[in-house]
Amino acid sequence: MSLSLWQQTNGSVLNAIGVVIGALVGLFFRNALPPRIANTVQSAIGLTTLFLGMRIAWGLSDITIHGVAGIVIALVAITIGGGIGEALNLDARLSSLATNVQQRLGQSNDQRFSEGLFAAFLIFCVGPVTILGSIDNGLRGDNQLLIIKTVLDTITAAALASSYGLGVLISAVPLLLFQGGISLAAGSLAQLVPDPTHNPTVLIATCTGGIILLGLGLNLLDITKLRIAAFLPALLLGPLFVWALQTFL
Repeated sequence: MSLSLWQQTNGSVLNAIGVVIGALVGLFFRNALPPRIANTVQSAIGLTTLFLGMRIAWGLSDITIHGVAGIVIALVAITIGGGIGEALNLDARLSSLATNVQQRLGQSNDQRFSEGLFAAFLIFCVGPVTILGSIDNGLRGDNQLLIIKTVLDTITAAALASSYGLGVLISAVPLLLFQGGISLAAGSLAQLVPDPTHNPTVLIATCTGGIILLGLGLNLLDITKLRIAAFLPALLLGPLFVWALQTFL
């Protein structure tokens, strides 16, 4: 039985709506919160992001491809990917894109807009639940995982928006495109990756994303200011290295 477009993507649509609702709640309370409380909320998000990143990245310890440890693959991917990202000036390009969005929305230029947009998208989209939930939704019309994710993302969006503002709300758009795209491509993905929960290609991608989340958590805590966007190519390089190891070794 073929599924309709709604049946394939309703989990992603509901997830995006949840992010919008959560962000609106956060925006409502943003100006009402004293700076001291707003800073504490941001620290709470940073600590939680660190925990989430560590939890996801820890899976690297269980991955070995033809004798090559998963952490080595991730290290090479992040190192080379970071170099590529800096060569392409990804951080500045994404910031410029966010600035253009602000201008179209009639908003004044605010660095926290781009920070909030990027942080929200990473937190919402990096992790195995995003991939597994989107594939289940696209293949079987089962949105249970994405419904659970929606509840968590709605709460997170409220907290993020109270600190970072409108950028968190706008993150619902790339979230919908990303998850909805995975759902619509689920048939092809299921043939290429029969079991995403144990496939090393998927695991390397998600675990590498966990390391990037660790960097984002440090930024949210104001411990450092890493150019996180520069590391995004690593999410593609990790699976590419796994394929190369499986093919040529």
